[in-house]
Amino acid sequence: MKLTKNLIRSALLATALVGTPAMADGPIKDRGEAVEQAHFQRDRETILAMAGDYKVRFDMQESTPWMDGYEPLDRKISGGYESVRVIEDTGTRIVLQHLLVVGDEGEEFVIKHWRQDWEYEPEKILTYTGPDTWEWVEMPERLRNGRWSQTVYQVDDSPRYAGWGEWQDSQGIRRWRSNWTTRPLARRDAVRDPVYDRYEGINRHQLTPTGWIHWQDNTKMMPDANAEDGLAPVVQEYVLNTYTRFDGYNTGAADAYWAATRDYWKAVRGMWDEVAAANGGITIAEEAQTGTVISGRLLTMGNAIQAGEMSEADAIAEARTLITEATAPGVAAAAKVAGANGDY
Repeated sequence: MKLTKNLIRSALLATALVGTPAMADGPIKDRGEAVEQAHFQRDRETILAMAGDYKVRFDMQESTPWMDGYEPLDRKISGGYESVRVIEDTGTRIVLQHLLVVGDEGEEFVIKHWRQDWEYEPEKILTYTGPDTWEWVEMPERLRNGRWSQTVYQVDDSPRYAGWGEWQDSQGIRRWRSNWTTRPLARRDAVRDPVYDRYEGINRHQLTPTGWIHWQDNTKMMPDANAEDGLAPVVQEYVLNTYTRFDGYNTGAADAYWAATRDYWKAVRGMWDEVAAANGGITIAEEAQTGTVISGRLLTMGNAIQAGEMSEADAIAEARTLITEATAPGVAAAAKVAGANGDY
C-alpha cells in the first residue's frame, strides 16, 4: 500500500512539473466578457505606468558557458537618465518612446533610444529570423485571447525583436513574460565580433514600487551546421534593466527634442511600416556600431531638424530615399548574402 501511494505521489509530481511550462503558454480560456474587460483595462494601466522619467541601471552578466573553452565576459554595469513617453494609444495599441538624456547640466543632449509597441491580441508579429532579416509570423489564433505582443524597435525605428505573452499577477507581483524570442546582437556585443550572432531570450517586464524592471534571460547562439536547427548555444546571459522614477535631471530636454522631431519620426515609422507590409517583412544590412547601415544618418537628421539646420520636409524626403534604397529587393538580397558570409 505504501509503495502504491509513493508511486501515485511521484506520478502526480511528475505531471505537475511537466505540465507547468505548457500551462503557462497554453490557451487562456474565455473568462466571460466582464472578466476579460477587467483584465484588459488592468493590462493597459500597467503598460501605461511604464511611462515617466527615470534613472536607469543596466546590469549585464554572462554566466554559464555552454561551449567548451568559452570564458564568460566580466559583468558590465552602466546607467543614465531616460524619459519614456506615450506617443500613441488607440486602446488596443500602446506605443512608448524612450529618450536618453546625457551630458552635464546645461549641456544636455538627447539620444532617441528604443521604442516598444504593445498590441492586444495581434494576428501577426514582426520577428527577427536571422542576419539582416525580419519576417511576419502569425500568432497562433488559439493563443491570442488575453495576450499582448511587444515589438521592440531600434533607435532609427527599424525593428529589433517581437514576442507575445500574458500580464499576470503572482506572488503579489504584476509581470509580463514573453515567449522565446530571437534578437540581433546589441552593440555591446556586435562591436567585439564574437562567435555568436544572435540571442534567444525570454523577456519579463514587472512593475515595482519605484518604477519597473526589464529582465532578460538570454542564450547567445552561434551558427553550427552540425546542430539540429543550425545553431549552437555559447553562453547564458542575464540582463536586469532597472527603471527608478527620478526627475532630478533636465526632463525638459527630452520633451523639447520630441516636440521638434516627432512629426519627422512619425513619418519614418510609417515608411518602415510600408516596407514591412509590401515585402512581407524587412531586410536591411546591419553594422556593429549603429544597428542598420542608415541608422546614423536618420538620427543625425533628427538632430539637424531640432537645431534648425535642416527642414522637416527635406529630412523626410531623404529618409524615404534611404529606407527605400536600403531595403530594395536587390540590395536586401545582397545584404543577406554578405551577412551570411560575415562580410560586414
